[in-house]
Amino acid sequence: MSIIVENQDSVERLNGLLHDYGEYIIGRMGIPYRQKKINILSIALDAPQDTISALAGKLGNLKGVSVKTAYSHVTCQNF
Repeated sequence: MSIIVENQDSVERLNGLLHDYGEYIIGRMGIPYRQKKINILSIALDAPQDTISALAGKLGNLKGVSVKTAYSHVTCQNF
């Protein structure tokens, strides 16, 4: 999931949502682009597609937040 934050007022709620879905987050990388006054986040998730879609929808409804998702067809197996 790729996220661009243009409105800093949305950061607290965004972080709250990511916390709520924390059990599905494999990794997270944030890059502040200070010259443009935006933040760029990359979130790796291992979750059902409907869970990822629900999170993307909630994040996308935040003011000044854009979200794009990409899905893999790889399924997890216990070894």
